Amino acid sequence: MFEGMNEAKAREEILAMVKEYCNNYHNQKKTFEEGDRINYASRVYDAKEMENLVDSALDFWLTAGRYADQFEKEFAKYLKVRYVSLVNSGSSANLLAFMALTSPLLKERQIRPGDEVITVACGFPTTVTPVIQYGAVPVFVDVTIPQYNIDIEMLEKAYSQKTKAVMIAHTLGNPFDLEHVKAFCDRHNLWLVEDNCDALGSTYTIDGQTKLTGTIGDIGTSSFYPPHHMTMGEGGAVYTDDPLLHRIVRSFRDWGRDCICASGQDNLCGHRFDKQYGELPLGYDHKYVYSHFGYNLKATEMQAAVGCAQLEKFPSFVERRKHNFARLKNALLPASDFLILPEPAKNSDPSWFGFLITCKEGVDRNRLVQYVEKKGVQTRMLFAGNLTKHPCFDQIRQENRGYRVVGDLAQTDRIMNNTFWVGVYPGMSDEMIDYMAKTIIEGARQ
Repeated sequence: MFEGMNEAKAREEILAMVKEYCNNYHNQKKTFEEGDRINYASRVYDAKEMENLVDSALDFWLTAGRYADQFEKEFAKYLKVRYVSLVNSGSSANLLAFMALTSPLLKERQIRPGDEVITVACGFPTTVTPVIQYGAVPVFVDVTIPQYNIDIEMLEKAYSQKTKAVMIAHTLGNPFDLEHVKAFCDRHNLWLVEDNCDALGSTYTIDGQTKLTGTIGDIGTSSFYPPHHMTMGEGGAVYTDDPLLHRIVRSFRDWGRDCICASGQDNLCGHRFDKQYGELPLGYDHKYVYSHFGYNLKATEMQAAVGCAQLEKFPSFVERRKHNFARLKNALLPASDFLILPEPAKNSDPSWFGFLITCKEGVDRNRLVQYVEKKGVQTRMLFAGNLTKHPCFDQIRQENRGYRVVGDLAQTDRIMNNTFWVGVYPGMSDEMIDYMAKTIIEGARQ
């Protein structure tokens, strides 16, 4: 079929066929009927993502390349930050964000084993996992309802001479109180890591400036897992305006090496063989000098190719999430006597990941969830509920080591027992939103 074609023309023909294939066999939307399964999240894509994916495959570079470079530049432009590092997952992004703060290059601000990091137990485990695995101490404080974010009144109570950082997530798109948390961190010279994996596109107004969440602290993270605001299948990102933190993140991401040359590139600095590092012999190949105990956490070129297409659509995704959230909340207002509905944080405009509902006294969460699930509406808990209650904490809980709890985590436990959420992802129609609301109200009144 490629007779008489050069490579560029052949590629053009292949991509045209891919587009036709996608239009014929994917995204064939059918009219929603009551009882049809409504997932809490799903991919939203068209032929462009598939064309980019195949285009990157035809290069057969496979590891991070031109699409990865393009994504990092365009994502940085969207976020209005200086540096973005693409990684293979949101969990890896959180790992890198925290590990960067353990670098000896930070001198007196380096986080060491035994140092404390203020966080919450009501969230996703990988916000906390890097802290524990490194040997630092997570200090858990309670959250508030109906914002479902950190209780700022507990910050000073949680502070000690060992505190080095605050690392918390914006819950399901709703920003935490960045004004107070950042002021607290500035007052005590603490690092602030924003886990932005569930809040990409949310904004917060601070000091008279409206900024995207993830860009107000020292480091922000994103996830591109399929249910999230945009997808690469797997994938994530770490971003910062700090050049030293960026250098450290890149080192940890790329095996811990000291060299900044891209894959396949040699001697960018012009001093590959003439410097002394550690106790290595003079002139040891800089390509194999390691300044950190790092990892290989890079994303693939094919992931990045999908991400580039998703990023073009992303503003429309955010607007649709806001629309779906507003419609669902309005439809559920008649149920506010027996259900607590979510409220956005002050000074924020959330890009909602989901719609949180807390059952008031007299409404059984488990019975309600089972009812709506049987009606075809997919639900989720607020991730761990209370992470300290999970089997992963059994040993350290029994040994009374490795973490601190400030207060009684009463609201965290309430969320664990009485809260669930449903989706508002861009692929949902108004008919789906209305059916979800009707079903939730029916179940709650039973």
